[in-house]
Amino acid sequence: MSIIDLINSLPGAVAQGLIWGIMAIGVYITYRILDFADLTVDGSICTGGAVCVMMITGGYSIPVAVLTAFLAGLLAGLATGLFHTFMGIPPILAGILTQLSLYSINLKIMGKANQAVNVRNYKLLVSMQYNKGVPFYQNTIFVVGIIIVVIILLLYWFFGTEKGCAIRATGSNPNMSRANGINTNINKVIALMLSNGIVAFSGALLSQYQGFADVQMGRGAIVIGLAAVIIGEAIFGKFLHNFSLQLLSVALGGVIYYLVYQTVIWLGLDTDLLKLLSAVVVAIFLAIPYWKKQYFRKGNKSDKKLLQTKE
Repeated sequence: MSIIDLINSLPGAVAQGLIWGIMAIGVYITYRILDFADLTVDGSICTGGAVCVMMITGGYSIPVAVLTAFLAGLLAGLATGLFHTFMGIPPILAGILTQLSLYSINLKIMGKANQAVNVRNYKLLVSMQYNKGVPFYQNTIFVVGIIIVVIILLLYWFFGTEKGCAIRATGSNPNMSRANGINTNINKVIALMLSNGIVAFSGALLSQYQGFADVQMGRGAIVIGLAAVIIGEAIFGKFLHNFSLQLLSVALGGVIYYLVYQTVIWLGLDTDLLKLLSAVVVAIFLAIPYWKKQYFRKGNKSDKKLLQTKE
C-alpha cells in the first residue's frame, strides 16, 4: 500500500474513532468516576446495534431507533447494577454475567448472528458512504462530532447536579459517602445505567456506520474503550483538567487509537495480531504511572543513596 492509500483511509479511521470515542465516554463513567470494573460493555454495545438495526428495518425512524437502543443499554446497566448491589455479586462477575446473558438476548433480537441495514435502502444518520462526497452537515465526522459535544455538555451538566456529585463521591470514597447519608447502591446503579446507555448509543451509530449489526461486534470493546481512556489521559491529561475537557480527551483518545490502528494495518502487520496489539497498548499505558512512581521518582533515588550510606 502507498502513502496515498493511508491518507485516503484516514477519514474513515477518524469517523470510526469518534464513534468508539462515544463508547469510551461510557467506559470512563464506570472506570474513572465510579471506580467500577464493568465488563458489560462487550455485550451492551452489540445490544444497541442490534436494537437499532431491527428498529430501522422494521420501519421506525432513525431517532426512535437510536433512542430505543439507548434505553436497551440502560436496562443492561440496570441488570449489572442489581447483580452487584441487590445480589452482592462482585463488579467483574456482575458484568460478566450480564455480558453472557446479552449474547443470547442479542441473538433473539436479531433472529440470527447478524443483520444488515443498507444505506441505499434507508436514510441512515452515519455511514461509511458519508465520509466523502457529501455535504459537510451529512459528513459522518461532522455529525458524530456534534453528537459528542452534546453528550459532553449533558454529562457536564448532570455531574454538576446534586445526584451527579453524589455519584462522583460514591466513586471517590464510598464509606465516607455512606457516612454522609448517600445511598451508594442507587448511585452505582444509576451510573452503570448511564454508562451502558451511552455504550449502546455508540453501538447504534456503529451498526449504521458499518451497515450491519453482528453478535460478535462487541468482542474486545472494553479493551478499545480502556485504550481510548488511557491514551486520552496520557496525552491530554496534563493540560485538560476541566471535567468536560477530560471527557473530550477520552473521545480524542478513540480517534488516536484508530489512527494508530489504521497506520499499523498500512504498515503490513498481520491483522490476526491486532487484538494482541490493543492489549499490549493498554497494558503499557496502565503501567506507565506505576513505572514513574517505582523507578523515576526522585524519592526513590534518595532512598537508594540513604541505604548505601547506611551500609
